[in-house]
Amino acid sequence: MNSIKYVDVHMDDLISDLQILIKQPSVSAKNEGIEECAKLVQKLLKQSGINSEILRLKKGVAPIVYGEIKSKQNPKKTLMFYNHYDVQPAEPFDLWEYPPFEGTQKGNKIFGRGATDDKGELITRIKAVESCLKTTGDVPCNIKFVIEGEEETGSAHIEDYLKKYKKKFASDGVIWEFGYVDAKNRPIIGLGMKGLLFVELSVRESSRDAHSSLAVLIKNPAWKLIEAVKTLRDSDGRILIKDWYKDVTPFSKKDLKLIKEEPFDDDAFKKEFGINSFLANKNGMAAKKALIGGATCNIAGFVSGYTGNGAKTILPSEALVKIDFRLIPKMDPKKQVVRLKKHLKSKGFGDVKIKIFHGEAAARTDSSNPFVSQVKDAANKSFGKSILNVSNAGTGPMYPFVDILKAPCISIGSTYMFSRIHSPNEFARVDLLKKTTKCVCLIMENFGKI
Repeated sequence: MNSIKYVDVHMDDLISDLQILIKQPSVSAKNEGIEECAKLVQKLLKQSGINSEILRLKKGVAPIVYGEIKSKQNPKKTLMFYNHYDVQPAEPFDLWEYPPFEGTQKGNKIFGRGATDDKGELITRIKAVESCLKTTGDVPCNIKFVIEGEEETGSAHIEDYLKKYKKKFASDGVIWEFGYVDAKNRPIIGLGMKGLLFVELSVRESSRDAHSSLAVLIKNPAWKLIEAVKTLRDSDGRILIKDWYKDVTPFSKKDLKLIKEEPFDDDAFKKEFGINSFLANKNGMAAKKALIGGATCNIAGFVSGYTGNGAKTILPSEALVKIDFRLIPKMDPKKQVVRLKKHLKSKGFGDVKIKIFHGEAAARTDSSNPFVSQVKDAANKSFGKSILNVSNAGTGPMYPFVDILKAPCISIGSTYMFSRIHSPNEFARVDLLKKTTKCVCLIMENFGKI
């Protein structure tokens, strides 16, 4: 029996292990079940024949679960699987059709928080390695697992882990923690991720809330913040901060060719989100270029005054807005913070308080890298057809892997694009879990060829 056939025969084991993982809450935002889940992941690795240990930085920091198998066939090549065992909060619970921490299977779907993001993806990697070990007693190349517990809260310590364990983590290529599958069951092979700068702007005008009749005398901080935020971007979404785009690397001809070839159904996308048009009336190629390489300035939350039911005539004493900026290659989060501060000051809003929550640079793997063709070949064989994506629209801690380990990173996985990740009723599709596990088997085989 070869590794591909082994996957077919042992799908019940894969499903069972995924359900076990889902049943263990691991919400990093609330530090719920993190230690317990790390130990569970280590146990699952060991059960699959993978040497594993728990690595730590300091007290209060989520541990990394590390796994390693040395290859007899090709000990000179090392492939890493980067994943995470933490999940998003499951609230609001009343919107779940099935309990979020049960792993309920209904037909081709397994429901639960983390079913795809990222416990489902992690299981496909573990089971692919297990299938090789069980059928050949070896793996086609050295395999390493780096599985963190803070991804859903911004991977605040992953860079410290990579620096501390740089030698231990040394790899020639990284399979990233997820990969989307489109509505036509084609895997999207992601070659990069955008960066992120998350900030909070706040204004306090008075010592306490006041009667709204006093608005003729007391300044309203909400108005001031609205006016400040309005200077950050125009109605088409272009960011107006001086030199914001100064360091950007433009798309190459090869990138543009890939973007043009990548399918994107404007109408299906609009229907899924219940919208009539895109920002600035983008469509077709313009919409795809924006998703892949457009910087954003997004208001994630705005709070001031009374927001309960009915009326309450108050003049709030303070206001705050949370903003996330998506960054593209060569935008340095630290530089962008300086530019933001200078901008606000130049516009007369120097007294607006700025709190920085998170900064992460963008990363991208060149499409001509041999690793890309190895992954694409495996995906084509397992799924029938695959699509290369220059960069994912979202953000993850890919940059430090590229910067510190000097290893190209590629996303490939089982996450159906409408699987409700981060939302109630998140689910994984069993058929895609199977195809992805087989795909990972083939990736290891291609990567290990001398």
